[in-house]
Amino acid sequence: MNVMEQFRLDGRVTIVTGAGMGLGRAMALALAQAGSHIVIADIRADEAQEAANEIRSCGVEAIVVQTDVTDEAQVEALIRQVEEQYGRLDVLVNNAGIVHKDRAEELPYETWNRVMNVNLNSVFLMSKAAGKVMIRQGKGSIINISSMSGLIVNTPQPQAAYNVSKAGVIMLTKSLASEWAPHGVRVNTIAPGYMKTKLTEPYFAAGGEMIDKWLAMTPMGRPGVPHELGGIAVYLASDASSFATGGVFTIDGGYTIW
Repeated sequence: MNVMEQFRLDGRVTIVTGAGMGLGRAMALALAQAGSHIVIADIRADEAQEAANEIRSCGVEAIVVQTDVTDEAQVEALIRQVEEQYGRLDVLVNNAGIVHKDRAEELPYETWNRVMNVNLNSVFLMSKAAGKVMIRQGKGSIINISSMSGLIVNTPQPQAAYNVSKAGVIMLTKSLASEWAPHGVRVNTIAPGYMKTKLTEPYFAAGGEMIDKWLAMTPMGRPGVPHELGGIAVYLASDASSFATGGVFTIDGGYTIW
C-alpha cells in the first residue's frame, strides 16, 4: 500500500463546526486539500461563507449550514441535510468552542453553563447524531478538539469552566471510542496548546505578564499557528490512522511535558 495514498480523502464528506475562522477554518482547508467535501456548521454565517469560498478553491464542494450546535433540533436537522444531500458522512470535526477567564468565586452560573453547552454538550449532541449515521455505514471518524487545558490547569489566567469542559471532551472521546469501535467508528481528540489565531493575535502582539509566562512555559518558546493542526486533522480523518481510536493528540509546543 502506498503510504501517502492513505492520507487522501477524495470523495469523502466532512462536517467541521465553527469553521468560519481560526483553527476550524485551517483544519477544514487542510481536509479539503486532501480531497474531502466540507460542510461548515457555524452560527456566524458571513464568516462561514468566506471560509467556504476559500475551500472551494481546492476543487471540492463546500456548503454552509448555519447551526447552533448547542440546539439538539438544529444539530439533527444538520445531520439529516448532509445525509440527504451526500448520502454519507465520513468525518466530523467538533471544533466550536468559547473561553471565559473568570475567577471561580466570581464566575456567574449562567456563564459556566454557557461554556459547558458550547464546549462539551455540543460535542455530545453532534457526535450522537453523526454517530448514528456512521454506525449504519460501518465506518467513520470523529475528531474532537479539546485542549491541553483538559490535561493541566492554565496559569496565570483563571478559567475553571473552560478547563473542566475540555477535560470532559477528552473523557467523552474515550467513552465514545470504547462504545463505537465495534461499529468501525473511530473517535479521537486533538489537544492544542496556545495558538495564535485572529482572535488571540492581539494578545500576543501586546505581550505582557500573561503572554511572557505562556511562552516561558512552552519549550518551543512560541505559540502555534492554525495550519499546524492541519496535518494531524488529515491524519485522524484518513485511513492513515485506521488503528487509532480513543487517542489524545497533544499539539502544544511541549507545554505539558514540564
